[in-house]
Amino acid sequence: MKTKFIVTVFAVLLTLAFTSCETKKEKHEESITFPVTNPIQKDTIINQEYVSQIHAFQHIELRALEKGYLQNIFVDEGQHVKKGQLLFQIQPTIYQAEAQRAASEVEFAKAEYDNVKALANQNIVSQNEAVLAKAKLQKANAELQLAQTHLKFTEIRAPFDGIVGKFEDVRLGSLLDEGELLTTLSDNSKMWVYFNVPEAEYLDYAMQDKNSEKDHVHLKLANQQIFQEEGIIETIESDFNNTTGNIAFRATFNNPKGVLRHGQTGNILWPKELNNVTMIPQKATFEVLDKKFVFLVDEQGKINSQEVKIVGELDHIFLVKEGLKLNDNFLLEGLRKVQNGDHIEAEKVDPTSVIENLHLHAE
Repeated sequence: MKTKFIVTVFAVLLTLAFTSCETKKEKHEESITFPVTNPIQKDTIINQEYVSQIHAFQHIELRALEKGYLQNIFVDEGQHVKKGQLLFQIQPTIYQAEAQRAASEVEFAKAEYDNVKALANQNIVSQNEAVLAKAKLQKANAELQLAQTHLKFTEIRAPFDGIVGKFEDVRLGSLLDEGELLTTLSDNSKMWVYFNVPEAEYLDYAMQDKNSEKDHVHLKLANQQIFQEEGIIETIESDFNNTTGNIAFRATFNNPKGVLRHGQTGNILWPKELNNVTMIPQKATFEVLDKKFVFLVDEQGKINSQEVKIVGELDHIFLVKEGLKLNDNFLLEGLRKVQNGDHIEAEKVDPTSVIENLHLHAE
């Protein structure tokens, strides 16, 4: 019995030892090899992004030019109108009466002038009286033109093709004061997009050797879609904003389908060429307190963290300004499995193939 117990215990110990050896063997066989690679340098184009304000090419306020009751509204908010189209009508009764009175004065002054002129030609009256009669006629004509102008001002017409804005608390029968705001009118066929550029970037732009062609930009809308029309940078404001250190640029976009409206916001995407810029995969970096780091791997496989300065980004790629040399090896994958000071088995991966296949293997 005792012998049997000893044999059983021995068998168990042997099994445990064998299992332990197998586990160590498996661990040894499963030891991870980490891929490492180098940065590469290439010419590329990145989009500098700027918050922008979108304005209609023409955007004006329509105001009452005469005092009176609002008799008719011929359009609705948001309606497309043509140049010269009648929008509002102020009650014209008083102005019509004044115009008729002025017309009567003209007829009277003309008859008087014709009579005096005929008498002057016969030397019955002096030429001075004819001159005075002519002056009275001219004055009457001027007063008629003034009355007709006031009458014309009771009709508010569109000065250009555009879109009618919101009505500003005006309804049929409202008593309007001279100069009271009725609505706005926007010509959205072409849009002006304003964006602020920091002084350093302005200087880079201003000091370039430019040809006659203007820079083209794109517009990213609030829904993250890119507007279908390209814009052209046309003007720069004369003064810097001393508070922000920025200067305003203006890009012009055609708006054939009327997608853009006055007052919208978006982001200008301005393509910038970068020569021999250092590139690394985004997945090879980690972040600590808003700073980007990579794990450098030396010849002995030791890991050391290294901060990198990012100048821009593309899809799955960071563009590095400082922190890496072209011959530096950095950890490509498995960043969460290691820590600073660890030693690893490293397998070198061609950096060009890494960059070219990022979109296929992006984490």
